[in-house]
Amino acid sequence: MLLFINFFGTIYGYYWYENQLARTPAIFKVFVPDSPTASLFFTIFLLFFIFGKNVPYIEALALVTLFKYGIWAVVMNILTLIVSGDLSWAGYMLIGSHAAMAVQGLLYAPFYRIKMRHLVVASVWTLHNDFIDYVYQMMPRYHSLDVYMNEIGYFTFWLSMLSIGLAYYLTIHKNSQLTYQYD
Repeated sequence: MLLFINFFGTIYGYYWYENQLARTPAIFKVFVPDSPTASLFFTIFLLFFIFGKNVPYIEALALVTLFKYGIWAVVMNILTLIVSGDLSWAGYMLIGSHAAMAVQGLLYAPFYRIKMRHLVVASVWTLHNDFIDYVYQMMPRYHSLDVYMNEIGYFTFWLSMLSIGLAYYLTIHKNSQLTYQYD
């Protein structure tokens, strides 16, 4: 069921970005739809997981990006509510769906087979995406928050670092501790 939810959520997410993608230069298109790409990574992981296969690069990308963009969207929608005093039904839907994204990525952490090289690739992808978003202005827009773009960029960078650190702790560090205990 989770596979189907993520599959259709990914399709809806890319549809949600349709207007922004239409205005995005081709070179940046792959970096614009953050949340749907995160859920696409997780959908691919789930497909392989069902068949008992591991895809560590996808697992690392899924874990880091699901947590990051899940938390990011929740925070941005709550900030929109605080700043504007109002939030559309879609904003509330985004809070719920993105909180679930963050949680599901963490819940499957015991099944990931991530090593440092996989996490390095996911880290480069994630930090490069931050660079594209905040240097080239390709980030999703919450117009009531435009005056806080510098602060949001700073928050996003540190959220990326937290996501990478959490992925390391939940996979590489925990696995090394288990190996050490049984040696």
